[in-house]
Amino acid sequence: MPVNDPLKVAAIIADAGGRVVGRTRLQKIAYLLTVAGLETDLSFSYKHYGPFSEDLASSAQLGALLGLFNEFEQPTSWGGSYSTYVSAAPAVPHVGARQELARAAASADAVELELAATAVFLSREGYGNPWEETARRKPEKAVNGRIDRAKVLLRTLASIQTPTPLPALA
Repeated sequence: MPVNDPLKVAAIIADAGGRVVGRTRLQKIAYLLTVAGLETDLSFSYKHYGPFSEDLASSAQLGALLGLFNEFEQPTSWGGSYSTYVSAAPAVPHVGARQELARAAASADAVELELAATAVFLSREGYGNPWEETARRKPEKAVNGRIDRAKVLLRTLASIQTPTPLPALA
């Protein structure tokens, strides 16, 4: 993504149904679209919450400032905040794999989406057992069956026909 390309962020939000709750969720949707060959020019590195694109983050800030979409910040119970992105334009109707993948990711549990995207990232980085490495890096999130549900989520996302199939990662 060219630095500060807020139109791409607006398209991702629209494709996700016009509403994306959370900066982390926006990052994971964009990452999975990129891996699936449905988004281009995004570069991701590993951060605390998994795959992260600095360009995407700055483009999201700029897009909100330009009014391409709205960003509403709400406080969390633990003292932080989260953002909800809402498209300024009507949501696009379902027209293909990009919207199907974006909408499925947008409606998934946020932590399970984070775990699934992290496992995909680690797999692509050459980790032999990306689920084990994901659990090692995120022990507070990889509890209470979340890893198993993240695996189911990834299998569901991988079943969507995309230019580059997402890995199902057994």
